[in-house]
Amino acid sequence: MPQTITKSAKDIVKQAMDAVPEISVEEALPLVGSETHVFVDLRDGTEQAKTGMIPGAVASSRGMMEFHIDPESPAHKPEFNQDKTYVFYCASGGRSALAGQVAMEMGLRPVINLRGGIAAWKKADGPLE
Repeated sequence: MPQTITKSAKDIVKQAMDAVPEISVEEALPLVGSETHVFVDLRDGTEQAKTGMIPGAVASSRGMMEFHIDPESPAHKPEFNQDKTYVFYCASGGRSALAGQVAMEMGLRPVINLRGGIAAWKKADGPLE
């Protein structure tokens, strides 16, 4: 018997985008190197290597993010234990919205999603390393 999927991926991404505040590339560009913001790249390592990352961003693939945030996890990254605003991004903004929603449920705050992801960043000639 085939599965009956009651909520599409598009539906859950929209729900996450509605729940997680957004920031435009234009608003985010001056925050590179900021003392008050941390960029978090949620793409996998292959994507990061191919395109590059926003300078100073923390690499935390979508599949490992919860473990990187949790201070009890052996995979915890101390970058997630700071009094800063976390700017999540992925390729186009969907995965980072999903990740942002989960991060907020875990207690990480404040979290914002980079609208349009790395694609919008590149289009605006944002710096990459």
